[in-house]
Amino acid sequence: MKSDNDAVIVDAVRSPMGKKKGTLSHLRPDELAAQVLRALAERNRLDPALIEDVKMGCVTQIGEQGGNIARLAALLAGFPVEVCGVTSNRACGSSLETLNQAAHEIMANMSDVVIAAGVESMNRVAMGSDMARLSPKLTECFEMIPQGESAERIAAQWGLSRHDLDLYSLKSHQKALAAQSAQRFTKEIVSIRVPAPDGGLIDFATDETPRDTSLAKMAALQPAFLPDGIVTAGNSSPINDGASAVLLMSRQKATELGYKPRARVVATAVAGTDPTIMLTGIIPATRKVLQKARLELRDIDLFEVNEAFASVVLAWEREIKPDPDKVNVNGGAIALGHPLGASGARLVTTMLHELERREARYGLATLCIMHGMAVATIIERED
Repeated sequence: MKSDNDAVIVDAVRSPMGKKKGTLSHLRPDELAAQVLRALAERNRLDPALIEDVKMGCVTQIGEQGGNIARLAALLAGFPVEVCGVTSNRACGSSLETLNQAAHEIMANMSDVVIAAGVESMNRVAMGSDMARLSPKLTECFEMIPQGESAERIAAQWGLSRHDLDLYSLKSHQKALAAQSAQRFTKEIVSIRVPAPDGGLIDFATDETPRDTSLAKMAALQPAFLPDGIVTAGNSSPINDGASAVLLMSRQKATELGYKPRARVVATAVAGTDPTIMLTGIIPATRKVLQKARLELRDIDLFEVNEAFASVVLAWEREIKPDPDKVNVNGGAIALGHPLGASGARLVTTMLHELERREARYGLATLCIMHGMAVATIIERED
């Protein structure tokens, strides 16, 4: 049943994903995020003065990503000084977290127009550069290991082989390349102006990371984390730069302003798990968000499950048992990229556009998070 306080999605956009040492490495992250924010407002002919807050996910909040990048990006976008900004860090789930926070405010009748966004320049601000040495009191209680080693333990626990991981990753690239060829990303990507080596500007509008690869090429890659491991650079998400943004309103405000809602936020959830194996939280988070939405697995038309590592998604599939033809249908982070803070809103952006293309109803997005957490969201496409 529709309500005036429904949190509805009016539009969702993203930048193209830049690869390691790629095109976006020449652009500051605050300026990248600003271009995406500005494009979102301009293409919807939205008066920025109506925006109450910009909630932006960003993981490594130091250097060019420090100083509350949400506020700085909003100012760089030319938004009025009255438009506020807040930066959130729920690691890889940061911009799905900001979307959920925005939805909660709207559903509680505390806000009417909010942009949920995310940004990460992994080229310019190194992942982990904000991390201090862990407290000895923590490491006395928990075995704190790198995420790559957790991905190895997940593969071992669920009996996944190197071939399983490589084959999954190959299919991710194949699906992403097919989606690019069919121009399925065109509506969701906004062109980014990037400084060129000759002093001019480049209009950048195509993801750089999908590759025409093969199982033989993947099999030739060396283990990335353990000498005898099976997790490689090929079956893990790469280093990326990118930004994403979702415009949310209350249904009542959208109606007042003459916008047709494209989807509504149905339910959100977070889940905590063991901080050592760490990346399995998407399993309980999926079950939890389905329960909150009062939906069954069969009700979901599309799943966007962040491909931090192939083993993570494959373990989730073993436990959740979804229709695999509904999962990451246009490729996932292994092919498209995982610019940490931007990934959550990117998943929802891609999922929304694909729901519309298929005239499908429900989509579920979820991301695993370091130190043993996950976040999940279900949206419903509006007719």
